[in-house]
Amino acid sequence: MTVSTLRVLAGATAFEHLQQHGLRQQDINLVLGASGGPKWFCLFGLDQYLFGEFFKDRSTPLSLVGSSAGAWRFACVTQQNPAAASERFAKAYSSLCFPPKASIDQITSTSAAVLDQVFPTDDCILQVLNNPVLQLNFIAAREVKVRTSERKAAQLRRLLLAAGANLLKPALLQRFYQRVVMQNHSDTRLLQQVPHEAYPLTPDNFKASLLASGSIPMVMHPVKDPAGLPAGLYMDGGLLDYHLSLPYQQDGLILYPHFYPYLIPGWFDKSLPWRRAKAAQMDKMILLCPSESWVKSLPYGKIPDRKDFDKLTDAQRLDYWATVLERSKELADDLRSGHYKVEQLI
Repeated sequence: MTVSTLRVLAGATAFEHLQQHGLRQQDINLVLGASGGPKWFCLFGLDQYLFGEFFKDRSTPLSLVGSSAGAWRFACVTQQNPAAASERFAKAYSSLCFPPKASIDQITSTSAAVLDQVFPTDDCILQVLNNPVLQLNFIAAREVKVRTSERKAAQLRRLLLAAGANLLKPALLQRFYQRVVMQNHSDTRLLQQVPHEAYPLTPDNFKASLLASGSIPMVMHPVKDPAGLPAGLYMDGGLLDYHLSLPYQQDGLILYPHFYPYLIPGWFDKSLPWRRAKAAQMDKMILLCPSESWVKSLPYGKIPDRKDFDKLTDAQRLDYWATVLERSKELADDLRSGHYKVEQLI
């Protein structure tokens, strides 16, 4: 028997359930999508399978929570043809090229153009807003204090202050950023245990809100005053919820296609190895991630990341990313066929 490309890790309750019943779509009430830029390319095949086949005939509500790239992925799969929309996103994102030392203006406008390719008509947006089953929630962060300067040095100082506050106590980040959740539904129960503001997605604020959720500080401009939201500057939701390790209020299991076998709570925690979600926080979670051997078999022995823009030529990067997108289907094949072993998160 060949080694599986896919790891399936489950919290205690989820592990016991899988041992008794296996993986069934009707037992899943929530799907998560993390921040992480092009890391999501290794999950492309799983997105295609899960929303094109596994959940295809779903009739009961299914909550989706995403930040940054995860929000963009879920905005694709809530369209009527999720596989085609996800394909458009993968093609547009994996073809990105920037001139050397691209400006923030250039990166922001190019990213906005990707959204236009993923949502080529107003009807595509309406499909998301009117989806009767998939309840979309994507997270952005709004700056609490009004900026007095847009200069990079001033932005860097604010980020360093926020990082220092987070190092002392993660809850102190709320003095810098407010969690904003954009929704195509009105269920308030899911995130009631965490501080947040919730607002409805509309045709007027959809693209702006989605762009805000992925607007990386110092790389892209924040989105200013999206329609129907409080005035302010909105940016990457991963600042607060990088891997979405939140206390969700829901009854079923959580399915999490993820690029790592662990969760990093916030963007400022990336360099803090002791900041990882505990097994108890993932009690009902089923984590789907690529195996270490599969990752090592990829070009350069790793999954894609934003550093590829600087370390590789455009030709190298485009070929590499295309390879990962194609090979990501191997993970979906293993999930579809049941070719995996369930491990318990400890």
